[in-house]
Amino acid sequence: MRIEGLNIANLANGSQKSFSIDDERKVRVFYDKQISDEVPGDTVGDEFKGYVFRITGGNDKQGFPMKQGVLVPSRVRLLLSAGHSCFKVRRSGERRRKSVRGCIVGPDLSVLSLVIIKQGENEIPGLTDVSVPKRLGPKRANNIRKLFNLTKEDDVRKFVIRREVTPKNADKKPYTKAPKIQRLVTPRTLMHKRRLVTVKKRQQEKSREAAAEYAQLLAMRQKEQRERKEELRRRRSSASRNSVSKQ
Repeated sequence: MRIEGLNIANLANGSQKSFSIDDERKVRVFYDKQISDEVPGDTVGDEFKGYVFRITGGNDKQGFPMKQGVLVPSRVRLLLSAGHSCFKVRRSGERRRKSVRGCIVGPDLSVLSLVIIKQGENEIPGLTDVSVPKRLGPKRANNIRKLFNLTKEDDVRKFVIRREVTPKNADKKPYTKAPKIQRLVTPRTLMHKRRLVTVKKRQQEKSREAAAEYAQLLAMRQKEQRERKEELRRRRSSASRNSVSKQ
């Protein structure tokens, strides 16, 4: 058993490429390393001379992903819940026992994912000599302001990065699409917020009035109950005095 391939990503230009490994001696340098460890790439091949990689993950022969923090070189079953990696929540509060691969690299892995930390002397075709532009621009209002160095007074909607869409039908003309800006403060959102605050205050006032009315009614009922008990006590005492006087 050996690692069959390396999936190397270059974060500087957004490119990614997979390499097949034929000789096990080339990947022995990764054995017993953990996720987030940095490994020199000199032994992997002559084209990787001077490169330094960081391990970011991988999959074993059956496709189970590596999970950070599981310090074993094999597969284990863990009880996972919301917030854990390698787990997708289907319903609120769900927990499920799932099989995951430990974070220590071993020969049972099929693919190992790496990231270039330091670039070497030679260019790697398809990885370091290309630049992949970002397909989408920022969507959040503050991120758009940060990208174009805008102020609060500038209209963010005029600076949204649009992308061109080519229809599958050749007869139709290409058109552009823009994302819906998130966390955009407009007069309508402010009006909606003021309305919600007014409704909330109205509900609180109504609850206070209802609580005061209930407290008043409860006090009246308790007073009536005390009066009935006092009247009953007086009747019993007068009846007992009459019976004693007759004797």
